[in-house]
Amino acid sequence: MKVFLIGAGQVGSTILEALHSEHELTVLDTEQARLQAVADRYDVSTHEGDGTSRRDLSRAGAGAADLFLACTSRDEVNLVAGMFARREAPSATTVIRTSNVEYLELWRAGQLDVDFVVCSELETAHAISRIIGVPAARKTDVFAEGQVQIVEFAVEEGASRDVLGVPLRDAGIPRNSKVAAIISRSGTTLPGGDDVIAPGNRIVIIGSPQAALEWSALLAPEGGAVRDVVIFGAGRVGSQLARVLLEQGIGLRLIEASRERARRVAEAFPKARVYNTTGLEPDFLERERIGQAQAGIFAMGDDARNQYAATLAKVRGVPFTIAIASEAASEAAFDLARVDVAVNPRRVTAEEIVRFALDPRTKQVAMLEGNRYEVLDVTTRESSRYIGTAFRDMPVHGALIGAIVRNGSAVFPHGGDVLEVGDRVIVFTEAANVPWVVEAL
Repeated sequence: MKVFLIGAGQVGSTILEALHSEHELTVLDTEQARLQAVADRYDVSTHEGDGTSRRDLSRAGAGAADLFLACTSRDEVNLVAGMFARREAPSATTVIRTSNVEYLELWRAGQLDVDFVVCSELETAHAISRIIGVPAARKTDVFAEGQVQIVEFAVEEGASRDVLGVPLRDAGIPRNSKVAAIISRSGTTLPGGDDVIAPGNRIVIIGSPQAALEWSALLAPEGGAVRDVVIFGAGRVGSQLARVLLEQGIGLRLIEASRERARRVAEAFPKARVYNTTGLEPDFLERERIGQAQAGIFAMGDDARNQYAATLAKVRGVPFTIAIASEAASEAAFDLARVDVAVNPRRVTAEEIVRFALDPRTKQVAMLEGNRYEVLDVTTRESSRYIGTAFRDMPVHGALIGAIVRNGSAVFPHGGDVLEVGDRVIVFTEAANVPWVVEAL
């Protein structure tokens, strides 16, 4: 597939990393330094130019694209580029990134002439809300219309002995779930029956939503359902997240330093308590009992400020913290600062956009461990070499099938079950193996 990508920033670079080995990629950006960085790393064609210039798009070969992706940090550039692409490459699928949910609403109303719009703020809000729903989760995603859940957990000392230090074949693993991976300092393992889960590991689980909650209870016995959340920052991400959490019936407090923004948010969300303050003053934290919140989310638009506020909240007693990391380097810093979960909106956005370049049989993708591993939703075809093969007889080759969707219902297969034509396979695999896995299925 010929993919034309506008924007070689963090979103664009993440997309390139996922797609470069299987597609013919052309990248357009206004900054030569960015283009040189991606050219040094990937075998792609690069062009310095402006996405809002029809002449630059034509010169770079946009008209030959099968898939056109406008992923800069500027909404207006992406919108104009997307509309130009409809004329330069009328047969291409056109996808644009936006940071404003209003543009998404316009597209849904048929008032934007592009094929798809991906809203960074809304995708980030949904990603965080899924994490809130599963205490102890570092990352989670849903597949198969919510019937299958992928969860990455951090394993602490207090985890249940039913699953800690016990060979997996003997462990009390929740029904309808599989351990897809065990991540330790020495690397990532696709586990067998002899492998054990130890404190300090992270594990990836594929299972039903109920199994995900049972795993959460095993790994964080003191967790419980989160019903009281405080959000620091009521900008676009914070506001979208507030909307999503309030729709789920979660009690919410919003802290916003801008008086005008705090006023607007208070009017928009009458069921939330809104404070016009930085939220960092000891007297405020004590008076409003912020430390008693079950979870704190830090979305203030400044990574250093988010990290400091999350650390302060931990000191005050908030047990679970999620912070927005606008820069990739901040994720490691957050981890060292004991922030429980870092969410990078650019990575979340890239993950959503990548799926448009996948085989049409691939409905969804989630990326883990810095894009080294992926979870795919792939529909089997009649020519698949594994049709009629029992799951116990399938070669591993760095991949594990955690669930299938058959006749609209999720099935969590055992060794004797057999793969059938038309099954939707939820598979965990190394990113390098994705082309092989999709072809094999």
